Amino acid sequence: MAVAEHQMTLAEKVSAMIEEQELTRDEVLGYLRQMMEIRALENQIAEFLGKAVLKGASHLYAGQEAVAVGAVGAIETTDLITSTHRGHGHGHAHGDKVAQTPELKQEHYNKMMAEVLGKATGYCKGKGGSMHIADVLHGNLGATGIVGGNIAVATGAALAEKMKGSGKVVICFFGDGAVNEGSFHESLNMASIWDLPVVFVCENNMYGMSVPWATVTKLPDAAARACAYGIPGEVVDGMDVLAVRGAVKKAVDRARRGEGPTLVECKTYRYYGHSHSDPRAYRTKEEEAAWKARDPINALRDGLISIGWLTEAEFDKMDETVQAKLETAVQFAQASPEPSPDELTTDVFAPAKFTQADYDTDRRLRAAIRENPSQFKQVTYAQAIADALREEMIRDERVFCLGEDIGLYGGAYGATRGLYAEFGKWRVLDTPISEASIAGAAVGAAMAGMRPVSEIMYVDFTPLAMDQLANQGAKNRYMFGGKTAVPMVVRTEGGAGRAIAAHHSQSLESLWTHFPGIYVVMPSTPYDARGLLKAAIRDDNPVMFIEHKMLYKEKGPVPDEDYIIPFGVADIKRAGRDITLVTYSRMVYRALEAADILAKEGIDVEVIDLRTLKPLDLETVVSSVKKTGRLVGVTESYENTSFINEVMMQVNEAAFDYLDAPMVRVASANVPVPRAEILEDLAIPNTGRIVAACRKVIS
Repeated sequence: MAVAEHQMTLAEKVSAMIEEQELTRDEVLGYLRQMMEIRALENQIAEFLGKAVLKGASHLYAGQEAVAVGAVGAIETTDLITSTHRGHGHGHAHGDKVAQTPELKQEHYNKMMAEVLGKATGYCKGKGGSMHIADVLHGNLGATGIVGGNIAVATGAALAEKMKGSGKVVICFFGDGAVNEGSFHESLNMASIWDLPVVFVCENNMYGMSVPWATVTKLPDAAARACAYGIPGEVVDGMDVLAVRGAVKKAVDRARRGEGPTLVECKTYRYYGHSHSDPRAYRTKEEEAAWKARDPINALRDGLISIGWLTEAEFDKMDETVQAKLETAVQFAQASPEPSPDELTTDVFAPAKFTQADYDTDRRLRAAIRENPSQFKQVTYAQAIADALREEMIRDERVFCLGEDIGLYGGAYGATRGLYAEFGKWRVLDTPISEASIAGAAVGAAMAGMRPVSEIMYVDFTPLAMDQLANQGAKNRYMFGGKTAVPMVVRTEGGAGRAIAAHHSQSLESLWTHFPGIYVVMPSTPYDARGLLKAAIRDDNPVMFIEHKMLYKEKGPVPDEDYIIPFGVADIKRAGRDITLVTYSRMVYRALEAADILAKEGIDVEVIDLRTLKPLDLETVVSSVKKTGRLVGVTESYENTSFINEVMMQVNEAAFDYLDAPMVRVASANVPVPRAEILEDLAIPNTGRIVAACRKVIS
């Protein structure tokens, strides 16, 4: 068969693929036009880079056009894609397919060029630029500048489409460098075990940045790795648009039938370097010439001429049309305004949905609990979490949970107990131990319209998911010009107290308050846990919801009525006039104990529970400081760069003139949390240390 195919003429090969795929002349000419438009765009960008008209990094796609056009040609306009830093081709092929008229196609081309130049009229209002073009509203979930960063996102989007029963398929583009990333392996495994409708398209252009493919693996083909996950892997000529389309179409049909993912490896070549500054010293001119002799545009042109579907004159006319279209796009982009300075801080977070009634209800319930807690049922912290999850899953079918041991086991601390039996495995998903793919899947599912609540068992493990949460979930809305929302929650737990040493006892909240685009919530009581988790699930932003391992058995009054607690509202757990004591999570209890001790000495301490660190209720803290003139901050996180330091800095800026004494902080020692109980107790704040700090500011 291989010999027979080798002996086929060009016309016979092209005719066979067209007939096999049942393609029309207009469809194939459309593929040729799209490849020409991508090439024209890339050459123009290269010219801009050479003249320093364009600043920043831009990774050109020239040479690889057949992959984007062929793969996108195999899907429907309602299907989804995720892209990479070398994503102009994917963005154009998908946007051109979605655009149904010549006018819309030109508008799409204009927006592509404008975004590359960082203009306000670009797809992402100039906030994403060359590496982050997205049209989320039409199914392009965006490009990422992190190698392999989009693979888990695509997996999550596919999970969402499977759960919705939409019949949609997700195409995930990435380069050969990504197959050595952990996210590649975690995501393929997750997609495989759940038979998700996703096609992984590896564009193997033979070089990661400068290092050749052959030096980073013993396998000649990336597709060979698919067998490890029990899914098909296919290698295809990435310089042949019809061959790519045929392979991807087979994989798409398989995914749409519910048979799961496929890894399609397209052997291709980038004509330019990794970036504009790349001298390409690692490859020879002979190698480049050999690949350019197989140019995908020329190959399709010659094939169509050979079967009589195109003439030289028609091709020349098409080229003129493409150049005119490019010129229009360039003129549009260059004439477009720069983003307004007012846009600097927009699009970081989706707008809050809290109503005045939500604020009033929280205020009323807190007052009632303080005045007569016995009128409410006593509920454990863990049960309050489970109740919130259950209520929101009943209220909104888009809400689902995923994480390690949350299903049959009911969660490491029992906070999801009973949910699996009530809602089933597709609403309470037990995942592999794969923190990056858990987080990334939540990002993708959220972007595709679901409201995932993922669980990372310990906050110590969240750095394993750093890229997916901080670079994808938290930044997508801003990078994509506010055109998307990422309504997801990451439940995790932190803190010391169980003598389980340095890898299971940290308080890493300041790590997460650092990143724009993600909220951080740390409830201390069952009442707060239930109301804040319900609010987090309903919010349209990523939320890091950090519980404390020593609070799960803590009981407290919780009303029967449905309520949510708006973000950015601190709770004065104890009113006082002499000292403002600011804290959160488990340290609220130690602070209240300290306040009781100090009250016997005639020192009246006001204890403020922040409840949410981002957004921070600075107003309540400042108002208290203006009354007391003194502030003590308490945190269980490391003293070095803890979040309480940020609170104190903001108080210094807003209320310095009201301070009657230097502010004092009580934090954990700057050492890994020790296993020995005697050392652990010394490492973290206790009631005595808080009392001593308060005496210091009052003396």
